[in-house]
Amino acid sequence: MDLIPTREAGLQRLEAFLPKAANYATTRNFDLGAETHSGVSQLSPYIRTRLITEEEVTRAVLGQHSARATEKFLQEIAWRTYWKGWLEMRPAVWTDYQEALLRIPKSSDYDIAVSGKTGIDCFDHWTAELLETGYLHNHARMWFASIWIFTLKLPWQLGADFFLHHLVDADPAANTLSWRWVAGLHTDGKHYVARASNIEHYTEGRFNPAGQLDEQARPIPMDRVYEKQALQLPSNPKLTGRIGHLMFPEDLAEPPAEIGTITSTAAYLPSKLKTTRGVTSFLEGAIASALKHRGGVLLEGNLSDALHQWIRSENLDSVIISRPTVGPTKDDLSQQPLPDGVHTFIRHWDRHLWPHATAGFFKLKDALPNMHASLI
Repeated sequence: MDLIPTREAGLQRLEAFLPKAANYATTRNFDLGAETHSGVSQLSPYIRTRLITEEEVTRAVLGQHSARATEKFLQEIAWRTYWKGWLEMRPAVWTDYQEALLRIPKSSDYDIAVSGKTGIDCFDHWTAELLETGYLHNHARMWFASIWIFTLKLPWQLGADFFLHHLVDADPAANTLSWRWVAGLHTDGKHYVARASNIEHYTEGRFNPAGQLDEQARPIPMDRVYEKQALQLPSNPKLTGRIGHLMFPEDLAEPPAEIGTITSTAAYLPSKLKTTRGVTSFLEGAIASALKHRGGVLLEGNLSDALHQWIRSENLDSVIISRPTVGPTKDDLSQQPLPDGVHTFIRHWDRHLWPHATAGFFKLKDALPNMHASLI
């Protein structure tokens, strides 16, 4: 799989997928190998960085198909939004996960798993594919997580961390909460158990781990009930004068036009997002692509110092950033406070869908038709 971290590559991948969007519901579960992921869009790395946005993809799909014909794919785009909104209202889930990583030791069984030497052919293959390509088919991610948790008996937190450091599209919310869902911690008593027959069917016989998996595993007991916090979504500012746009890898798209005319653009890669070479390389490439389009600059070193210097050199009156969401970037910024005159904005897509992520996915799903209608 060739993941080129540019907006042009994302748009080309979108264009190639559009004719297949109506077939997504019947093809999406088949993992036929790293070079044949044609049943899915493979747009997630570009949406994760917003080199292309959820709105752009949705508009493109609805420009060629009806919402009914592409319902499953349109919902798939919204799942990432659901996870983000859900975690924004329960940030303690992320805090507890990060604290657990400091406590849980990495055993020899962990080393065997991440080296792809478990003897379970499908799991070892997916480990190698992830390490080599930085990507896994979504169904393989579910099987992998289930085998990790229920067959190998490894802590879900270590598995989520392994994915976060190796997947080029690893969104902190979607990754963390998907692992919790597989374990049975997102919805009490509901977990995902990988079955050999299911793997054999959806890999078209490439793998059949019959007798190797724990298919009778029970969900992990709920560790804590997280109370929902109020979601604060203030109106976007309307600014005048010289406005700078500071981008982070979660959102490399241009800010809404209502804010004002952007005169200068910069980007910053937080240190907490610098992980494995493949992930870091993709994020750096994505940033370079966004800056190339707008003639911006990359801020390096201490963010506070670099930001002050940029503001002075560009004679900026204010700076606008996309609201940092729960995850590594927000953690990084909490240790490097931004100066006065930095404002945040929230995109139309997030503003209208996050409030529906209060419980399960279905409330947000029911809100999608109105969102789609607003984009046509």
